[in-house]
Amino acid sequence: MIRMIDKTLLDELSTEAQAAERRRRNRNFHPHDDYPANRLLNAIEPGSYVMPHRHAEPTKDETIIVLRGCLGMVVFDDAGEVVQASRLGPAESALGVDIAHGTWHSVFALVSGTVFFEAKAGPYRPLTEAEKAPWAPVEGSVQAASYLAQLMEQFAAAS
Repeated sequence: MIRMIDKTLLDELSTEAQAAERRRRNRNFHPHDDYPANRLLNAIEPGSYVMPHRHAEPTKDETIIVLRGCLGMVVFDDAGEVVQASRLGPAESALGVDIAHGTWHSVFALVSGTVFFEAKAGPYRPLTEAEKAPWAPVEGSVQAASYLAQLMEQFAAAS
């Protein structure tokens, strides 16, 4: 089966993300979570907090390509200090990023309607506690919104 990645699909996914409590929505192209290659679209809206994390497994390098909008990507050292902040998107100098496993990172939407393509080895596994940054607030916590605001300030200062 062939599935087109077109403006209609991006619009539909962005509308779903805007209505979602977490302000993001993904559309998987892989048929099930234990498939060997995870490929998906991820629509993310401003205000959606992706807790800094890393993928520990050596096969879990992650590739992100922004199709629409603008994504802020932040890389951290082991102490939680920002070591890189980059804008990714069609109007930016970088369209995407390839993140090596073991790298602490987070992403967030800088504009409404941001959609990116993501690929990494399967099977899908939820993050383990060791893969979640111990220095960052958990998603849904009271501190998450202010931490995201700080990341965005740091990001703005770094760009």
